[in-house]
Amino acid sequence: MTTHGPVMPIWSCGGCDLPWPCPTRKRELRAQYADAPVSLALYLGSYLVQATEDMPWTPAGVLHRRFLGWTREADRPTPAVQQRSTATVPAEPGREARPQPG
Repeated sequence: MTTHGPVMPIWSCGGCDLPWPCPTRKRELRAQYADAPVSLALYLGSYLVQATEDMPWTPAGVLHRRFLGWTREADRPTPAVQQRSTATVPAEPGREARPQPG
C-alpha cells in the first residue's frame, strides 16, 4: 500500500506534499498498470473529474496534463494527422469544384 495517495480537496500527495499524482505515485501507477494503459487512464480520469469539482479555478488543460498527460508512454509515437491537399477538398454542396491554380 502506498503512502502517496491524494489529500483532497487540495490534491496534494499524502506522502511527499507535492501535487498529486507525484512522481513517486506516477512510477507506482505505471508499474501497476503496465499491461493495462486504458484502465490507468480510466482510473485517473475518475480522479480528474473529482479534482475539477474541487478546484474549479484551475484551467481544464492544466488538470488534464496533471492527471492524464503523463500516462502516454514517451516512446510511443502520437498518431500523425493526415493532411489532405486543397485539391482534394470537395466543393460545397450545389457547387462545382474549381481547378486549383498550379
